[in-house]
Amino acid sequence: MNSAIRSISIDREVSHGEFRAAMRHLAGGVSVITAGRGRDITGMTVTSVSSLSVEPASLIVSINRESSSWPLLKRYGFFGVNILTADQIDIAERFSGKDGLKGAERFAGAEWITRASGVPLLAGALAAADCEVEDIVERHSHAIVIGRVLDIRVSARTAALAYWQGQYVAIDQTRTRSNSRRSALPAPRVQRGV
Repeated sequence: MNSAIRSISIDREVSHGEFRAAMRHLAGGVSVITAGRGRDITGMTVTSVSSLSVEPASLIVSINRESSSWPLLKRYGFFGVNILTADQIDIAERFSGKDGLKGAERFAGAEWITRASGVPLLAGALAAADCEVEDIVERHSHAIVIGRVLDIRVSARTAALAYWQGQYVAIDQTRTRSNSRRSALPAPRVQRGV
């Protein structure tokens, strides 16, 4: 295999503000990543979850290495991915740290279960995956964590929570199908800004 090596001259660095503004155009599903066991638990809201492989079932998530979840994820080697429903904005905000809650305090007010790894999984999530850390790639401020899915639970609910243009947006295909047959892509319902 031949590879081409070339030098690229960069006239200027992309600013933080420019990069954030551009990434606001990328809609992302909202998930809560959980880590730890027992009372030594925490979690965080992310939009950086993506499937990696079906065989074996695995996914990736990008995690800020300054987050409170990072040390627990590294220590225990397991994490949960909880894909939120459209009506779980309160959980998304609680795990984003906006109200100052930390660690186990963030789990109050919702039902949590555990599976093989012992990591908390949200009982009412659209889908919840119990994952074992398979590999970690540390770059800049974040780490790309590859997780092998040990167990998965899928809800019958259909309305997902997304984040786009700095706001939470509900995506509900069942509502769309019953309301309009002309439009393939309905206007999203904006829930509340962040």
